Amino acid sequence: MIVCVILAVFAGYFLLPLWWLGVTATKRQGDFATTNGFWFSGFHLVENLRALFGYGDGIFARWLLNSAIYAGVGALAATVLSSMTGYYLAKFSFRGRSFLFSIVLGSVMVPSTVLALPLFLVFSKAHLVDTYWAVLLPSIVSPFGVYLSRIFADSSVPTEIIEAARVDGAGEFRIFTTIAQRLMLPGLATVYLFGFVAIWNSFFLPLLMLQSQDLYPATFGLYAWKGQAQMDPHVQLLVVIGSFVATAPLMAAFLALQRYWRAGLTLGALD
Repeated sequence: MIVCVILAVFAGYFLLPLWWLGVTATKRQGDFATTNGFWFSGFHLVENLRALFGYGDGIFARWLLNSAIYAGVGALAATVLSSMTGYYLAKFSFRGRSFLFSIVLGSVMVPSTVLALPLFLVFSKAHLVDTYWAVLLPSIVSPFGVYLSRIFADSSVPTEIIEAARVDGAGEFRIFTTIAQRLMLPGLATVYLFGFVAIWNSFFLPLLMLQSQDLYPATFGLYAWKGQAQMDPHVQLLVVIGSFVATAPLMAAFLALQRYWRAGLTLGALD
């Protein structure tokens, strides 16, 4: 009973802000600050969405597309790279393997904000600042993904299957792509989902790397609008509606991949 109460409290803590966003997104500008934030005062969601996607020549749709490119492509590349590295660390013996894995574990503890400024200096030298690459390239390196992939490779890919494939004449790359990756699929879905959420919510890296509005992701674009809200109160409601819309892809990704990432979490727990 106590556990249920605690879980209910935590669920309420996380769901109440989302409920507030959803309810407020249906209100008119005049009702935004004068009515109860947790209950409806009319339903104008379609009208508000038209205002959101029509403001600034439809720049918010461009920001959503940018976020989808950064998060979708970045998480996919990070998952492929992490799975190859984790599989190699788990199934191949070589000198310095433990030391290399210790470096990966240590990298997990380093906050990404600490690395942002050195990355900016490197990308500035390479003339990649204010391009898609400035956000994509740092996103494909995921020490946490490597750590998870090694655990999943250890627990889900039997060494006997790898040795049998070698006896049958299969090369290492073919063994990885046709056998190991399929067995690691639930775990890799978890790695992809964690990477997708982290990149979608990334703020400090775009803040340093991007100057052109056309390249902003949704998170940073909404922050830029928030700065305009004092001069134009109408933008304040657009920021709330945009925040609500920006959460939809994350919820869709969780619902679409829940079967895989729940299995992946269980797989890692058993290890």
